[in-house]
Amino acid sequence: MSENSKKLVVFFSHAGENYSVGNIEVGNTKIVADYITELTGADQFEIVCTKDYDMPYMQLIEVAKQEANRGELPGYVGDVANLDQYDTIFIGGPVWWGTYPQVMFTFFRDHDLNGKTLIPFTTHEGSGLASCVEDVKEAYPNATVRAPFSIYGHEVRSGRAKVEKWLKSL
Repeated sequence: MSENSKKLVVFFSHAGENYSVGNIEVGNTKIVADYITELTGADQFEIVCTKDYDMPYMQLIEVAKQEANRGELPGYVGDVANLDQYDTIFIGGPVWWGTYPQVMFTFFRDHDLNGKTLIPFTTHEGSGLASCVEDVKEAYPNATVRAPFSIYGHEVRSGRAKVEKWLKSL
């Protein structure tokens, strides 16, 4: 990763009731995105869904499953200013039903990131990267996809060193 490249972290994170970590005020992926921002100087854009996901975990996974099965593309608030200025974009989210939450695919539909360096990352409780890397490559066949990263959600609060090690490997 070039020191001179302009970097952006684009992510969706879910606070509230989460598997394994309970009810949290700051989502796991937000914590990882903050580590990346602190360690690289990247700008940040949090994808905030217009759909309300403030519900018990078991209900949330049913909603996520239905969205994925229907190919639903929920809306989100705001947008990235001057996306063209960024060379390297970290793309992060929790793994819901084998890939990123559907709102991430809304973002993918709305933005052409071909020609950029994309670096996927996920938080999970056993799914690893799932199909997130393949889904990014499918959305952006003309982008360079670099070494992805995944971390257990229950590890993120003490996982800054793992994120730093990954970033240094890039």
